[in-house]
Amino acid sequence: MDSRELTALLTPEGLRLLDELGPVASADDVARTVSRLRAAGHSPDLVSAVVGQARLRARAEAKFGPFADRMLFTRAGLEQATRLSIGGRHAARFRAAGMTSVADLGCGIGGDAMGFAALGLRVVAVDADDVTAAIAAYNLAPFGSDVAVRQGLAEDVVEEGVDVDAYWLDPARRTAGHTETSRTRPEDWSPSLDWVFDLAARHPIGVKLGPGLDRALIPDGVEAQWVSADGSTIELVLWSGALARPGVRRAALVVRGESAMELTAATDAADEPVRPLGEFVHEPDGAVIRARLIGDVARSLQAGMLDEHIAYLTSDAALTSPFVSSFRVREQLPADTKKLAKALRERGIGRLEIKKRGVDVDPAALRKALSLKGDASATLLLTRVGSKRLALLADRVG
Repeated sequence: MDSRELTALLTPEGLRLLDELGPVASADDVARTVSRLRAAGHSPDLVSAVVGQARLRARAEAKFGPFADRMLFTRAGLEQATRLSIGGRHAARFRAAGMTSVADLGCGIGGDAMGFAALGLRVVAVDADDVTAAIAAYNLAPFGSDVAVRQGLAEDVVEEGVDVDAYWLDPARRTAGHTETSRTRPEDWSPSLDWVFDLAARHPIGVKLGPGLDRALIPDGVEAQWVSADGSTIELVLWSGALARPGVRRAALVVRGESAMELTAATDAADEPVRPLGEFVHEPDGAVIRARLIGDVARSLQAGMLDEHIAYLTSDAALTSPFVSSFRVREQLPADTKKLAKALRERGIGRLEIKKRGVDVDPAALRKALSLKGDASATLLLTRVGSKRLALLADRVG
């Protein structure tokens, strides 16, 4: 969305038309809606803005639930936004630390700022992009005077001495734009990572980063919390000052639906030794892997590593954990595709979940090559021990 489209949208006619339209999900719906609105005499800018927003609202429901129907978005802003349930957990950290106000530097469309304001924090929300800042102001308007939205640079806001207890930062890690963007290097982020870490040394802050950040860049003295939601590792948050929990330097927060479980430690956990394949195989959650807390999980399951370089655990104990997906091994099958297909047909397996670690396999291509037939279901675990490939037929353990 450009400023011209936003101007057309932020009118009584534009907002009324958007609300009447409702979410637009498919490409066919988009084409039909554009034709209908143009035939009704609406301007090209208004039609483009309204239909684009209607489609983004449909996509945004996964992150913002029913609130999406009253929000505005850019495509890039929606992709990079914190989902509302996770934003609420960020806000709870500030509340628990006794903070009453926060500057959200790089607020995007306002996802985290909504969470802060909903928990009663006074918020100064800042974004460098004028269109994005205007959209954030619209999304945050229901919170009234408790939220102030500004367009500007994070560095300038801090230098001016904004009156807040703490800071939340989501540095721009992609090229500028409202649609297609590309990733940039840490030294090119806005604000830069060095500037962020300097601020962290002087003030309580939370910094949202990508979960794959080079761990060598994480400074001493901060809490590094990797977060997964419904099976996807979505972010790394670094907490400093009063926002960092005493004695915690590594954390894995695993969120599934409305439930959340967390594993914390003072440092990376030592791995358990490799052991032979047992009755069970466990796949640690991505947040646990990123936090390097696999060893702590292994000890809780009486498990060892299947291979020292691959994040699969194995055990004979009938134990599982919120931090792993567990599978009971039925049998080991041939790793060769033709022999594997024959074995699966003999067992009548027509529904197969394929999981892999440490092997170069395209699950979609393999599924096609297997020509599955039958009424039975199972999970196929593809991995290796050393140079030997393993194909393990297994069942998920609840």
